[in-house]
Amino acid sequence: MRQNLQKLKLALTAAVETMGYDLFGLELYSGRDNSILRVYIDSKHGITLADCQRVSHQLSGLLDVDNLIAGRYILEISSPGLDRPLLEHQHFIRFSGSKVRIQLRELLNGRRRLIGLLLGVQQNDILVADGEGREWRVPFEQIEKARLVSEL
Repeated sequence: MRQNLQKLKLALTAAVETMGYDLFGLELYSGRDNSILRVYIDSKHGITLADCQRVSHQLSGLLDVDNLIAGRYILEISSPGLDRPLLEHQHFIRFSGSKVRIQLRELLNGRRRLIGLLLGVQQNDILVADGEGREWRVPFEQIEKARLVSEL
């Protein structure tokens, strides 16, 4: 799945950037009947529904012509939003100092979920301070899901 995601990212990044948007990230979920490809786009001016529709139309054609996803798929185009997902190593660097919610693939010192302040990145570990003042060193590959916590 990781190779498929990297191949998709390379193909879709060029198309999205040509349209004047940034490809923030991708999520690919393979199901029994079909796959779901979630594409997050961003822009310094924000993202509107019309932007999502425009990118959806363009990427649907690209995916179908180049047969980048085997079988049936559902394509979702979205802004990353205020509670944006942190999908790549660089996202954790960019959003250091922000509040995050992390779900781990397996227990780490008795916990699978962490909420706290993202302190930064050291090598391949994500550093988080929880609300109790404890610092956590989380291996990047152990992260199942991570999102910013909106503090509006």
